[in-house]
Amino acid sequence: MIKALFFDIDGTLVSFESHKIPASTVQAIKQAKALGVKVFISTGRPRAFINGLEDIENFIDGYITNNGAYINHGDKEIHSNPISRSDTQILMNYAKEFSFPTIVMGKHDFGIYNYKEIVKTIFYGGLRIRIDLNRKDVEEVLKDDVFQITMFLSPKEEETLMKKVSHCNSGRWCDDFTDITDKNADKGKALIKMAEYFNIDLSQTMSFGDGGNDIPIIKTAGIGVAMGNANENVKEVSDFVTTSVDQDGIFNALKHFGVI
Repeated sequence: MIKALFFDIDGTLVSFESHKIPASTVQAIKQAKALGVKVFISTGRPRAFINGLEDIENFIDGYITNNGAYINHGDKEIHSNPISRSDTQILMNYAKEFSFPTIVMGKHDFGIYNYKEIVKTIFYGGLRIRIDLNRKDVEEVLKDDVFQITMFLSPKEEETLMKKVSHCNSGRWCDDFTDITDKNADKGKALIKMAEYFNIDLSQTMSFGDGGNDIPIIKTAGIGVAMGNANENVKEVSDFVTTSVDQDGIFNALKHFGVI
């Protein structure tokens, strides 16, 4: 019996085409909640970047954000796993040396270093994230814990960088950038923390995703579901491949497994 559902946002809950949650998904989540199933968000975004969930906001029981580095239930922090100060410094030095656009994400705030037009193109145009692009000074954010550093660089440049920070993970779900977190932070580990907090057995959890950063949570959940539009490496590790986000993928999977 499934007692908890974990949803990625981009390409899973929210369509890349319409930039909305399909009506069938809203209906499915509403039905699941009525049956007592808990609903969680599991995203690479920090809370400051989460938008477009208004249709299901009242059904959400908790958030896994920053690819698992920060977990909360309402106003309560369940778990946090910031990047070490030393690795943060190494990452920022690298960004400065090669002039990579970089977003530094704290618990409640963020800063943008070396802003370039690609940041607006991806976040405004591609993901429809409405963030204040005038916030380009990261110094205040760097004074506190840093949970994620999003750097706009190529996979080859990413490979070189990650050899310098052995205590970090890199989760690329977009060709243009990668999300860097502490190595002990990923969506799968976060699911375990959330399940423990709510006293839910892992076998009673189901996760949905489409990108590389969803692989840990898909492998950890009792049932891991890949969207039909998911990357092939995500489908390979999933227990079930549903239809795409635009073809009622979440609704169909929940019906298939008898959750609704």
